[in-house]
Amino acid sequence: MSPGLALAIAGALVILAVVAGLVVRARDGRRSAAGGLRFDPSDGGVPLAERATLVQFSTEFCTRCPQVRRLLTSYADQHESVAHVEVDLTHRPDLSSRYRVLQTPTTFVVDRSGAVRARFHGVPRPAALTEAVAAL
Repeated sequence: MSPGLALAIAGALVILAVVAGLVVRARDGRRSAAGGLRFDPSDGGVPLAERATLVQFSTEFCTRCPQVRRLLTSYADQHESVAHVEVDLTHRPDLSSRYRVLQTPTTFVVDRSGAVRARFHGVPRPAALTEAVAAL
């Protein structure tokens, strides 16, 4: 292989990696559709709240999960009829396939009937979280 071709291939791979990183960063923390999922309260170990339940999926080795835990706990404490539940996928790996969780942290906004109304990948943006709860 010629050095020019090898350099062109390496440059294309770098550009592809940068574009992929920018796409992932742009999606992180944004609200996305729930895809018709229903959350079973027995998976969280507590009953669903009257207005909304913020279900956080995390793992023991997740570096951003403590930040999300603090954010969601604070949000639930400040808003009436909103609860926060954390589900550790390290101990319940079956739930990751059931709820299509591909990364942690992932947060669901669940209404009182168990319907997942919104989902967030990564750290939820506070404005988007407020908008998702207000839509219930």
